[in-house]
Amino acid sequence: MPQDGSPSAGLLLDSLPVPVLELGPTNRLRFANAAAEEFFATSRHQLCQSALEELVPEDHPVFLLVQHVRKEGGTITEHELVFSSPRFHHEGVTVQGADVLDYPGSILLTFHDSSAARALDRQLAFRSAARSVSGMAEMLAHEVRNPLSGIKGAAQILEHSVGESDKELATLICDEVDRIDALVERMGVFNEAPADYRSLNIHRVLEHVRLLASKGCAAGLRIVERYDPSLPHVWGNRDQLVQMLLNLVKNAAEAIRETEKPGEITLSTSYRPGIRLAVPGTSQWRHLPLVVTVRDTGPGISETIRPHLFEPFISTKMSGSGLGLALVGKIMDDHGGVVEVESRPGRTEISLYLPVVPDGNESI
Repeated sequence: MPQDGSPSAGLLLDSLPVPVLELGPTNRLRFANAAAEEFFATSRHQLCQSALEELVPEDHPVFLLVQHVRKEGGTITEHELVFSSPRFHHEGVTVQGADVLDYPGSILLTFHDSSAARALDRQLAFRSAARSVSGMAEMLAHEVRNPLSGIKGAAQILEHSVGESDKELATLICDEVDRIDALVERMGVFNEAPADYRSLNIHRVLEHVRLLASKGCAAGLRIVERYDPSLPHVWGNRDQLVQMLLNLVKNAAEAIRETEKPGEITLSTSYRPGIRLAVPGTSQWRHLPLVVTVRDTGPGISETIRPHLFEPFISTKMSGSGLGLALVGKIMDDHGGVVEVESRPGRTEISLYLPVVPDGNESI
């Protein structure tokens, strides 16, 4: 901001969680707050030596907003804008522009990213869907598997007592019973069985997943690890976290192979304070600062299916059951976390926001 002899204005803007930029008459940046550094993945020093054209394409709608503010004055708002570059990607951003009194030609821009709120809304939907599958799994276990065993036993008896022409039908019955039983077995992972939660080093979990994937589902693909070694431990169930992350890496590997081009999978961790989730039935909030991200260079996820990605029986694969990602949503819900998806051609990121273990707990 222009210097007025008092640092209070700059300090106040720096404390805001909303990215703020001030443009001069020629659209060069005069000021950027701390949140803008994170939003544009660029240091404040570099931002303040740049023009708006260096951050977004010249045909971006934000330029029309700036033009209208300079012409009409007051405050103008644009919704659902996309800001993307090799360094950052934000969708559904609301931008507000206003002229700066006493500084003719200057424009103040604020950027409101609603992705966190959308992630929380989606998590509520995932929770409801996962609970529905849990109830269905219990019903199938009790009401389907028992009669299935009787049907298969009867078919096996018939197989030995009927003529050669009917044996094929008896075998078909046995095969179909086995197929239905396998489906029920896969859905059994949604049962509400109590899990053993403890303090875990998330990097040891990721290293185990990387080793399994490199020898199996992602064999031959490059897996890059970018970890923050200073992260605290996560409170969770090791087997469930391994199952969830291995599922995501498997999907990433399959997406890369669809392109028939060289690609890579990136496993990364980071610390991002600010996301909180209300604990149901209490007045408490759960902080989710630990972020695990699985990134791939595949073709991206269709915008049509993206909002329903973690719902049961939704799959982009011809032979997929649609239960894998639904299980990811359930495991994240059981851990009190949130799933966020960002996807565009050539880059898909699935970020898992997890709670950390309070100080004083034993680490594993």
